[in-house]
Amino acid sequence: MSYKTEQESFWAGEFGKEYINRNNAEEAIATNIALFSNIFKSTNSISSVIEFGANIGINLQAIKQLLPSVDVSAVEINPEAVKLLKSKISPKKISHCSILDYNADKLFDLVLIKGVLIHLEPEELPNVYSKLYESADRYICIAEYYNPTPIEVPYRGFSKKLFKRDFAGEILDMYPDLELVDYGFVYHRDNNFKQDDLTWFLLEKKQSS
Repeated sequence: MSYKTEQESFWAGEFGKEYINRNNAEEAIATNIALFSNIFKSTNSISSVIEFGANIGINLQAIKQLLPSVDVSAVEINPEAVKLLKSKISPKKISHCSILDYNADKLFDLVLIKGVLIHLEPEELPNVYSKLYESADRYICIAEYYNPTPIEVPYRGFSKKLFKRDFAGEILDMYPDLELVDYGFVYHRDNNFKQDDLTWFLLEKKQSS
């Protein structure tokens, strides 16, 4: 399969497969339960969630622990990750494609993207933001590395594979009807539920009166 950007090819290929093997699913699910329980305190009536860049479904598994009846869907580019994802959620709920190619034709109560925007081609971010916005009926949750200005960071010996910036600020600027509901930070040395210096933002579409 051919892709528009080198980052898509990178994550769809062998490196993306190796990334799967580096995940400690049991530990990650526990830390994510703590993360999402904090985020969901500021939400109401979530019955459907889609994750963009779901990998093997660790985040969605944590969400299902907290919200057992929630309907979960996923977008994932890596074929090996999709194989494992199919054992955790309905294959009909999985879109095996690049986020850039995803057709946002259905609304979800909450749209999640976690640790994915940092790995995308920066020039494509407005396109990705539009996918998130068009898929959200109410909430968008962005959980990424934060930096007030755009910077590139070396990533496991590779260049042009990790970027930091104010992702939430950019999507807020694009869509005036989005408002910031809550945000937080999880330190990599947290005593119990560490994340990799993750900053999360919960955004909500203003409801028309």
